[in-house]
Formats: sequence, C-alpha cells, structure tokens
Amino acid sequence: MKIYLDDTRTCPQGWTLVMSAELAIDMLKQGAVDTISLDHDLGKNKKTGYDVVKWIEKEVATKGFIPPVIKVHTKNPVGRDNILAAIKNIKRLQEN
Repeated sequence: MKIYLDDTRTCPQGWTLVMSAELAIDMLKQGAVDTISLDHDLGKNKKTGYDVVKWIEKEVATKGFIPPVIKVHTKNPVGRDNILAAIKNIKRLQEN
C-alpha cells in the first residue's frame, strides 16, 4: 500500500490519503505500507511528517523495522531538510 500523508493536498491516484501522523504510524505498525510520501505540516498543534519519520528511525534502530520507501512532498523547506536528514540516518542504520 502507498500512503500519502497530507491534510490539504489532493491525493494522487493509486495512493491512500492519510491526514494524521498518528494514523500513518498505526498503518506502518500493521506492516502493509510499502511506500509513504510525507508532508511536514499537518495542521496547528498536530504531529508532523517529521514525527512519522522519527518513529520509523527509532523502530529501525531499536527493533530492526524494515522501512517503506520514503518520499517527501512538503513545501516547508526546514521540515523537508529535517525529514531528509532522518531518511539519511535510516539508510545509515540499515547498512550497519
């Protein structure tokens, strides 16, 4: 399954729209996600796409979680940089 984490954009065809970080993490825990595309900002006072990628990073580091392909579609430049740094670290963890 491909999930598209976003609270405002139209979901691309062939993807499943997920509007909260919590639901995205729940779906990742179920193991059916092969690709995830992340927005950073998901509404005021809400968890972000960065929270999702940090959860993935922690699971890879502590439990050997096999992450999905992670894509980033956020327009937030700082959020994008933070997510990309976490993705880089996930790849490093997988190599060890």
